[in-house]
Amino acid sequence: MVDTMALLPPFVRPTRMKRTPSRPVGPPADDEVLLDAPDDRLGPALVAAGSGDHRAAAELLAATRAAAEWENRDRYTRRLAGFARSRSEWFEEWRKAAPDDPDGLLVGAQLAVDRAWPSPARTELLRELNPLITAAARGDARDPVPWRLALDHARGSLAGPRYFEELWEAAVRRAPHHYGCHVAALRYLAASWHGSHRECFDFADLAAQDAPADSLVQALPARAALGYLTDGCGPEVPRERLEAAADRAIALSARFPAADPWPAEIRNKLTYVLMRLGRREDARAQLRLIGPYATSFPWERVSDDPLGHFLRLREELRTAAPRSGRSGLVPAPLRPRSEHRGHVPAGDH
Repeated sequence: MVDTMALLPPFVRPTRMKRTPSRPVGPPADDEVLLDAPDDRLGPALVAAGSGDHRAAAELLAATRAAAEWENRDRYTRRLAGFARSRSEWFEEWRKAAPDDPDGLLVGAQLAVDRAWPSPARTELLRELNPLITAAARGDARDPVPWRLALDHARGSLAGPRYFEELWEAAVRRAPHHYGCHVAALRYLAASWHGSHRECFDFADLAAQDAPADSLVQALPARAALGYLTDGCGPEVPRERLEAAADRAIALSARFPAADPWPAEIRNKLTYVLMRLGRREDARAQLRLIGPYATSFPWERVSDDPLGHFLRLREELRTAAPRSGRSGLVPAPLRPRSEHRGHVPAGDH
């Protein structure tokens, strides 16, 4: 081991986790659209945490570790840490009751990084967190999620590329196609190669080509496209490459059920990319698949009211006349908050 290293939702909507294609459903009413809705496993854990009981959260993360459900483990860790940022009593009780619990250690490390990230002293604060991330990584040798956190930590603490490569190799040994680790690597490359989006696309394309057809890594090129489109664009990425990234993500989206919170963030990001590419009909199709599950990211990059922005976009697409073909790049409705400049929400560092 290398030594590096939101408030309770007012709803719990049961959903199916089975990943099989299904037909799009009709558009929900505005008041039925939920922002960052938990799935039917996370929701009860958040409700219990809201009442001060940590046991459901501990059992949930223990189950993901036992079953090697690394993608779920990653997203649940982020959400639980986000909740602990604003309501910490339940988490403090968890740490007191089981200070060596690997799942509690993981949430604690994520929470510490989240708290440090917005600070002007981010680099120094993050460097002090090495022991927390190391302890989380030692909890289960199979678990890639602490290594995803280590990759984020390395970017925020301005670690050099050689050190980052050591972390990356350790991460992919554990889970070669873990989406969270790949996104963390893509962000590091974007920060290191600012203005060189072509290299980011090279990394994302190669990863997607190596990944199974149903892997979330298939959406990585679209994630690179999103970074490009929110960074002022430029002449270095051909339009055809952006289109191919969107097409790959569309094919992945079609593998998941409609109106399911599990692929919601992938689809919300894809909708943004499609809109910027002028592919309004494809964006409409993704909105039908999204159903009631809006996500803060990426809409918080262009608006202080991500849900309101999502609803306005949905209404615009619903009432606009259909267009044929594909048009040029469409300016963002509001100035994007860049991945490299300005405010970046803690939840998306």
